[in-house]
Order: sequence, then C-alpha cells, then structure tokens
Amino acid sequence: MMSFTDSLLSWYNKNKKLFPWRKIKDPYKIWVSEIMLQQTQVQTVIPFYNKWVLKFPNIESVSKAGDNELFKYWEGLGYYQRVQNLRKACIQILEDYDGSIPSNKNDLMNLKGVGDYTASAIASIAFNKKHHVIDGNVKRIMSRLLCLPHFLSKSMSKINKFLSEHISDKSPGDFNQALMDLGREICTPKSPQCLKCPISDYCKSHLMNKVSKYPIKNNKKKIFPHYDIGIGVIWHEDKILITKRKKSGLLGGLWEFPGGKIRPTETKEACIKREIKEELNIDIDISNFIAKVNHKYSHFGITLYAYHCHYKGGIIRCNSADNFKWIKSNNFSDYPFPKANHYLFPHITNSGPVTC
Repeated sequence: MMSFTDSLLSWYNKNKKLFPWRKIKDPYKIWVSEIMLQQTQVQTVIPFYNKWVLKFPNIESVSKAGDNELFKYWEGLGYYQRVQNLRKACIQILEDYDGSIPSNKNDLMNLKGVGDYTASAIASIAFNKKHHVIDGNVKRIMSRLLCLPHFLSKSMSKINKFLSEHISDKSPGDFNQALMDLGREICTPKSPQCLKCPISDYCKSHLMNKVSKYPIKNNKKKIFPHYDIGIGVIWHEDKILITKRKKSGLLGGLWEFPGGKIRPTETKEACIKREIKEELNIDIDISNFIAKVNHKYSHFGITLYAYHCHYKGGIIRCNSADNFKWIKSNNFSDYPFPKANHYLFPHITNSGPVTC
C-alpha cells in the first residue's frame, strides 16, 4: 500500500485543477492568487486574477498604481483592505528586499497583509520550502482523518505534528494544494465522497464509519446586524456628487453616493438631509425615490434607500470622506464603487437628471 503522502500526491497529479496560478512559478503571481483566495471562492477569483496580472504584471506596477486603478481591478472581490496591504507590501519588497519576493517564511510574514497561512503557501508553492498550510479545508480533513471533534490547542498540536511528519520533501507545494483540492472536491463539509478519497485507508473516522461525526458542527445560528441606509444621488445640473470613503474604514478607498444609517425615529428623507449636511456641509432638496437595495456583507446586512436629490447650497467640506467629485452618470464605470451601489446604476442612468 502506498504511503499517505504518495497516495495524496498520486491523486493530485491525476486530478488537479489547472488554475491559472498553477501554470507558473512566478512568486508574485502566486502571492496575488493567495491574497485573492482569502475568504473568496476559487471560481470567483479566476476572472479577477486573469485581469489583474494583465494590468499589473509585477511588483513595480502595483507599487506605482493609484487608488482608483487598484480598487477598480479589485472591485467585486470585497475585503478591500487586502489590496491596500498588497500595494504596501510591494513597496516594502522594493525598499527592503531589492525588488525580489523573499523565499523565507519569516521574511514573508513581515510583509503587510501576509500571515502564517499565506507565507506558508507562497514559500511552499513558489519556493519549494517545506511548510504546511492549515485552513478550514485542512482542518476538516484532519478532523476526520484523526478523529478530532474540536479544534482546541491539543487537537491543533496533533494536526501540526501530522502535517509536519507527512508533508512531501520533494513537492511541499503540491502536497498543500492537494489538501486544498481534496477539501474542496472530495472531503466536503456535507456528503463527503469517501469512496473517491485517495486517503480513506488512513482515515480513522472512515474506517470506523463515523465520518459524519467529525468535526462537531456548531448549530448556533449567527445573528448579524442589519442597517437601513438612506443615500442621496445629488444632482447639480447634469452631474452627480460622489464621495470617497476613508481608507482606514470599511470599504476604504471606494467611491459612493453619500448618506448614512437611518435613526429609529427618523424618516428616510430626514436621514439623507441630516447625513449629507453632517458629512459634506451642504443643503439639498430631495426629489423622487430611486430604488431599494438589499445587500449582505460578511458580518452584517444593509438595505439602501436611494433618492434623487438636488444641490441647494453650501461649500462642500469632506468631514467624513477623503474626497469628492462631480461626475456624469455615464462615468460610473471609471470609479470603484461598493457592490450595493452598483445595483443603483441602471436606475440612475435610465432616469437621467431630474428637476425639482
């Protein structure tokens, strides 16, 4: 019988998915793929990755890019702090590592936005360094393989020990990617395909017919907050006012239509007037309702209520934004916006400028 490692690698070599970042050994492109894959599904990442590496083929191109350009090519991937950190790390590499991505795991972890998992993945895949990775897929596989119901420190020690002992000397990157594929394709959270699994002969829970018991599921349903948001599409002649979110906050660096949270005793219209006065120091008249948009982020949900508005007076001051611009509605595609704002574009474009 083949060893655990040989069985896993043999299966991977026959069944591996030929994602675009697996066809090259460029450390920069492997790094980009790993950053994009954080909290994002593979199929979602592929088109973003392909466009990104065409536009930004190397570290220098990222370091020199402006906010709008970077965020536009990241638009739709979410977790925008990742792209800000990526640019900062590129600048670090140019300044501290003579423009070459370090192969040492500790040096990689010194880069902005690179943690233990990402550093291990880059070191093993791009530089053939013997570092194992642990994410949700790997933990689930190991839980079933070793009959570990929880992921407390004792269980994590066992997982680390097992992976350290079994990671391939010759192909550590393939070993890590094989576990990724196995968790995504075979050892799935629900209905794992144990009969197709290349390591089922080594899986304790499979041999005891107890796969369904590992890992123990958390049946507590998470309750996330929900916010009602009033926003104004503010017209002045044939242009619309947009504001740029502060880089330090959620969705930092993206452009949006100004507005904010509706207070419990407040009408939508009153909220929009108040928020725009507080944020921009201007007065507006509210015209007609545009649309209602529901959208979910990772830890909260929102309902947007958008209204056409008209600039009435006042000198714009960005009290809670980094910048503002007056643009035409056919220029929305030139700026990176949060996903929820995108749903409003057709309604705004179709209605055109309105008069009070």
